[in-house]
Amino acid sequence: MGGTIAGLYRHPIKGFTPERLDRVSLMAGAYFPCDRLFAIENGPSGFDPVAPAHISKTRFTVLAKMAEVARARTAYDEASGHLAVAADGMEPLSADLATDAGSAALCDWMARFLGDQVTGPLRLLKGPETHRFMDDPTGYVSVINLASVRDLEARLGVSIDPLRFRANLYIEGWPAWTEMDQVGQTVRMGEAEAEITKPIVRCAATHVHPVSGERDLDLVSALFETYGHRYCGVYLRVATGGDVALGDPALLSHVLPTALLNP
Repeated sequence: MGGTIAGLYRHPIKGFTPERLDRVSLMAGAYFPCDRLFAIENGPSGFDPVAPAHISKTRFTVLAKMAEVARARTAYDEASGHLAVAADGMEPLSADLATDAGSAALCDWMARFLGDQVTGPLRLLKGPETHRFMDDPTGYVSVINLASVRDLEARLGVSIDPLRFRANLYIEGWPAWTEMDQVGQTVRMGEAEAEITKPIVRCAATHVHPVSGERDLDLVSALFETYGHRYCGVYLRVATGGDVALGDPALLSHVLPTALLNP
């Protein structure tokens, strides 16, 4: 079944601004490039960069806990390691995240921006290249089917920005919710191939408007009440690496009935 790549996004700091890409090079068995490289710890999390392990996002400054995070606009320059951050009412900052001074400056800026929502010292975390701060430790690459979002929009009678779902790839051309029954199937995207590993369980981060920072929609409840599940999107594990660009085909190798979609 054919579709096309309509969006490519990375999220260098967990919980913060999605950054749109024109193309990306995926590697077999690896995470989406420059995605969730960093997280900002809100009080001691127990993270050990020498022996990194999966830690609950509740330990970090993320949308599920702090809707205001969406109002901080970040842009990361991978080549230099510099992060630019700005928000209304705040002086913009450019910080070198490769240095202790730059990391401390970012955390100080965030502490002033978030105010009394900060419950402990903020600290920028980064693990080795093989570690990412994912909601699911096996969530290597995330995908949203845009037709599924539009189906939810139609049933709720409201507009839903797909960026609420913070995916890496957004696919146009697949029938709504087809992806839900495709676990174990192969997706060919540009030069890469990947296996669908599991549906993505949604949390309160989707309730936050990605621009205004307002918690204005309860999409977790809406998904369950409408379809009987809390899924939107799927995770992939890359089997064959290669370049993927906007407009490239996104082909499912096999299509099964969409059992999770209620009529």
